[in-house]
Amino acid sequence: MAQAARALWPVGHALAWRPGGRFPSGLSAQRRAGFAGAAGGPGPAATARKGSPRLLGAAALALGGVLGLYHTARWHLRSQDLRAQRSAAQLSLSSRLQLTLYQYKTCPFCSKVRAFLDFHALPYQVVEVNPVRRAEIKFSSYRKVPILLAQEGESLQQLNDSSVIISALKTYLVSGQPLEHIITYYPPMKAVNDQGKEVTEFCNKYWLMLDEKEAQHMYGGKEARAEEMKWRQWADDWLVHLISPNVYRTPAEALASFDYIVREGKFGALEGAVAKYMGAAAMYVISKRLKSRHHLQDDVREDLYEAADKWVAAVGKDRPFMGGEKPNLADLAVYGVLRVMEGLEAFDDLMRHTRIQPWYLRMEKAIAEAPQ
Repeated sequence: MAQAARALWPVGHALAWRPGGRFPSGLSAQRRAGFAGAAGGPGPAATARKGSPRLLGAAALALGGVLGLYHTARWHLRSQDLRAQRSAAQLSLSSRLQLTLYQYKTCPFCSKVRAFLDFHALPYQVVEVNPVRRAEIKFSSYRKVPILLAQEGESLQQLNDSSVIISALKTYLVSGQPLEHIITYYPPMKAVNDQGKEVTEFCNKYWLMLDEKEAQHMYGGKEARAEEMKWRQWADDWLVHLISPNVYRTPAEALASFDYIVREGKFGALEGAVAKYMGAAAMYVISKRLKSRHHLQDDVREDLYEAADKWVAAVGKDRPFMGGEKPNLADLAVYGVLRVMEGLEAFDDLMRHTRIQPWYLRMEKAIAEAPQ
């Protein structure tokens, strides 16, 4: 029952990223032809009309205007065509993947992955894992969720850890590299956490493995890339650890949370009844330990409110998302973490007592309007 009690409290799995990137020797810089204006000297007609300089000047001006309009229209159509080609290329890449997500629906790390997949219109199947028996992932030596199986042609890859899944898939969509090659950039390693327990961590998990041209096209500058990575890690290292102390803050909230977990999760009838009451009691006690471990305030709501307002301040007033006109990976991570509280008292309080609601509603709309 301990695993069931942690359905909304997965073990933290963040590790500071190490800068690294790819610069494949086989990739040459893509060159695009520019549009050159036409120019020429006076021809026979100009010589024949030496006595009409004003008429000649007017004709030249008219011709120049027509050529300018022609090249402007041609450039506009060409840029539209390039954007359409890029979208079609990404659609072609995504259609080559068959994805299966093994998850707990109420897990914030799993919710992050779903937010990414939904926003990028990547079709996927969901396998809800029983948090007690976990028989659905018995094929895997890695025993946490989310786990993503990705079939690309004859190649079947297993991706572990929510941030690795997101970074690897985004790298795939942007660069077109084979997924089996991409995942080698995120090697697992053994580490010992603060409690002295050995855990599996992953190198480079907030880093997209892009060459310079791809990174420039995606981010526009190093600052935007660093900002996205910083706040993705913040979501894993801090924000996610505020969820359990808030949704299990009181006995009534703990019971309401486990009623939601049992309703949305994969439990048998007896398992569900036991999980609802025993799990709620266990997590109410555990949430107090978490409060001490993470040095939270007496009223843990205040930490949640401060985190939300800190995020809103980082996004700022001049852009709808941290990614600008559309969400970036940090937006999707923060949204995915917070979304698991929907329908609970903590979520209602968050919307009412912080400035995060406008951004949150924009995120909902952006994901709902993603092309299917």
